[in-house]
Amino acid sequence: MPLPTPSERPWRFLHLEDSELDHQLAMAQLTRAGFSFTVKRVDSSAAFQEALLDRWDAVLSDYNLPGYTGLQALDHLRRTGLETPFVLVSGEIGEDMAVNAMRKGASDYLLKSNLARLAPALEHAIDAAESRRARREADAELVRSRQQLSELAQHLQTSVEMERAAIAREIHDDVGGSLTALKFDLAWIERRAADTELRQKVQHALETVTHAIEASQRIMHNLRPAILEQGLVAALQWMTSRFERRTGIVTAFRTSHEALQLPAGVPLVAYRTAQEALTNVSKHAGASRVQVDLALAGHVLSLEISDNGCGLLDGDLSKSRSFGIRGLRERAGTVGGWVEVASSARGTSLILSVPLPRGATSKVGSEQPAYLEADPHDPSGWGEL
Repeated sequence: MPLPTPSERPWRFLHLEDSELDHQLAMAQLTRAGFSFTVKRVDSSAAFQEALLDRWDAVLSDYNLPGYTGLQALDHLRRTGLETPFVLVSGEIGEDMAVNAMRKGASDYLLKSNLARLAPALEHAIDAAESRRARREADAELVRSRQQLSELAQHLQTSVEMERAAIAREIHDDVGGSLTALKFDLAWIERRAADTELRQKVQHALETVTHAIEASQRIMHNLRPAILEQGLVAALQWMTSRFERRTGIVTAFRTSHEALQLPAGVPLVAYRTAQEALTNVSKHAGASRVQVDLALAGHVLSLEISDNGCGLLDGDLSKSRSFGIRGLRERAGTVGGWVEVASSARGTSLILSVPLPRGATSKVGSEQPAYLEADPHDPSGWGEL
């Protein structure tokens, strides 16, 4: 926002000057320029330091004072942490002295013989200080907004996982139980039916129910990765082998550790990252081979999913409706990690990196959020006869 004109705002100036005449000349120049102001004149180090306890719009300072210099005053002002504009007004000031003053943080300098520059120099100095303050406040607000957005994203991710777990339990308890009971009833009818045509109908119905049970199991596994209770390594092995069977894409999994003890939340983030990456490979990459690598080195967990597909175009990641990678980055941020994507005509590589606290791999158990606690029911047993 533009500053008020000199007549619209009463300014407060601190003037470090030992000459009353020079002080009056400077103030007269500001009055002629249309400034509305109040001013306090001090002429010693002690008085200057005491005056800085108040708030000032700008400080004007002579360079040479008895036992004190303008540069010493500037040093003291900056040590207090104040960013009040500081303008040197001197009877004579050399080029080296002026450059040194500007390096130390002076807003401007001018000669007492050229006081016509005083008003514009002050306006410019105050305007620059206000702009810096506004940018700093905007930056602080941006940091707060990003923090709030990150917290919201984490809350949403947790809420989504909790809702997925609730839906999976509903499928298990209601749909799974009903389908299993129906399968038992159909099997009972088949064993007691004498009519051949009826037995064939029952057999077809049994096959339909079996497919429904398998679909329910697949949906439940996607909603709630219960396999994670066996550890991240086992979960990724299961995921990659299942992906290869379903898509026909050759998929290899390598790991630097046969078992990993990870902090809460990290296994789920890694699992969902691999799940999303493999889904993108099957939909868009046109790949014939996928490599999944899990490694722990230097207290950083790394998960890389690479393929030999067609790669990404320059604008694919910046599409307005492209939320896959953005979602992965937000999810990684909930555990202090990040996601990087590299692509070329030879394929695409997605890497998840998560810094871990020292000793994380020696913790007892792979702790999971509450919504991934072990379910007393085993969905793999649905429909077994």
